Amino acid sequence: MYGTCHSGGHRRGMMRAAWREMVEARIATGRGSRGRGDSEGGFGGGFGGGFGRFGGPRGGRVLGHGDLRLLLLALIGEKPRHGYDLIRAIEEKFAGAYAPSPGAVYPTLTMLEEQDYIRAEASEGAKKQFAITPEGRAFLKGNEAAVQGILSRIEVTAAAYARHETPDSVREAVKTLKQAVVMRRGPWTAEEQARVQGLIEKAAKDIAGG
Repeated sequence: MYGTCHSGGHRRGMMRAAWREMVEARIATGRGSRGRGDSEGGFGGGFGGGFGRFGGPRGGRVLGHGDLRLLLLALIGEKPRHGYDLIRAIEEKFAGAYAPSPGAVYPTLTMLEEQDYIRAEASEGAKKQFAITPEGRAFLKGNEAAVQGILSRIEVTAAAYARHETPDSVREAVKTLKQAVVMRRGPWTAEEQARVQGLIEKAAKDIAGG
């Protein structure tokens, strides 16, 4: 009886630790601020030429089915990592164009662990650190071409993002415009609606035609 309770308490502790790490990752990566990366690397329509921190080129896909699993395993193969470290590493490879959601990363890590491709190791704090196993290295070697293909697609996406990323000064100007519309004084009469609409539409056309 004691052993069962102790085991259950241990599992609950691990679940709480994983949940805390997921929440920390969401906060640290600004989850929900510019779009979302889905479970297999779909891209949301973030602002700025079709890109965003968690977005990418016009709804395109870079990570196909199963790609996230191989990418995570390859990164862990370089060195042991925490879940949040993996999210950051992928975001860095995409030059900020995309970061997978914790809700996609952690279940994939669990799957890799169940397949004996990675193992959890003790580390400082409550976070779990994952290391690759001999079985995981063998699996990577057998899928070397696929891994290289994923990395090549990421490199292409990162280069495109670098060309199309909206400057911070322009992003701030857009925020100021939104704030001006929200904080505007006075009633929205039909004439005022038409005036503001005309100003914004003219600005949009001037920007697009620049």
